[in-house]
Amino acid sequence: MNNFGKNFSIQLFGESHGPSVGIIISGCPAGLPLDENEFVTDIERRKGGLQKGTTPRKEDDLPVFLSGLFNGKTTGTPLTIIFENKNTRSADYEKQRDIPRPGHADFVASKKFGGFEDFRGGGHFSGRLTVCLVAAGVVAKKILLAFQNNGPVICTATILEIGGEKDLEKGLQNAIDAKDSVGGIVECIVNNLPVGLGEPFFNSVESLISHAVFSIPAIKGIEFGAGFAAAKMKGSEHNDALKNLSGENFSNHAGGVVGGLTNGNQLIFRVVVKPTSSTPATQQTLNIETNEVDALSVKGRHDLCIALRVPVVLEAVTAFVIADLLITDQKINRVL
Repeated sequence: MNNFGKNFSIQLFGESHGPSVGIIISGCPAGLPLDENEFVTDIERRKGGLQKGTTPRKEDDLPVFLSGLFNGKTTGTPLTIIFENKNTRSADYEKQRDIPRPGHADFVASKKFGGFEDFRGGGHFSGRLTVCLVAAGVVAKKILLAFQNNGPVICTATILEIGGEKDLEKGLQNAIDAKDSVGGIVECIVNNLPVGLGEPFFNSVESLISHAVFSIPAIKGIEFGAGFAAAKMKGSEHNDALKNLSGENFSNHAGGVVGGLTNGNQLIFRVVVKPTSSTPATQQTLNIETNEVDALSVKGRHDLCIALRVPVVLEAVTAFVIADLLITDQKINRVL
């Protein structure tokens, strides 16, 4: 089922071209001040059409609170938020029904759901639903700010590369010139985490963050700290020696997690964002109606580089994982 989390849990619903997409957050502490204006900054960061290389589809994306909020504060009961879909062009997808788009869930979704799935705009598999993840992140970030550990817990994500170029503008322009799509690498850093969050093995911090991160469409890889570069290091080089009793290390090759637990250093990880599957470049793929291979150039409104819109979503999923761990660890159910 499409839900995640233990004591701060979320469930997504809706389809890209349906009436709305939404999220239900269970376990949000009571008494948290919340209004729609607090969602504007992060939701604007996620929107397409605001920068070169993103989809021209524009939605107002004003949060509508259906439950869990009363007199401007959370009630402690499930918080339900929806975002209406108003700017859709479903006809773009009717024409493509017979040719599953390479890199998309069209074929596998049809097999899983027997053809009953809403295929318009990718339906429930669409990146459109990441607006719901961002909304959960806004709530989670407010919870994190209430925890002080040498300062507030803050998640920050930035793009490191686009199309293999550290010069982001160059990487994007290369894709534009090639009339194709491109991927990227995004890094996330979390500061001021306490020591000891997480559990060994299955609920390690890396396991939980990785689980949440792969809910973001287009994520194909993740590494913590030194990551894959650790395979080329010696143990004495990779080990992070303890510097003081607060847990600070002389290095941070582990990325802030040891034994599945936070160790008091910066939590650092990077993700790989694949090139956008919907590309104007002509591809050869199967027409399931004729059982012949046809040429396909995907039409419609799509991102040239999804990585441009990933940072705020990455911050959001990281924030709600950390919020869940903090709520579980400190057993809180209301904001004082």
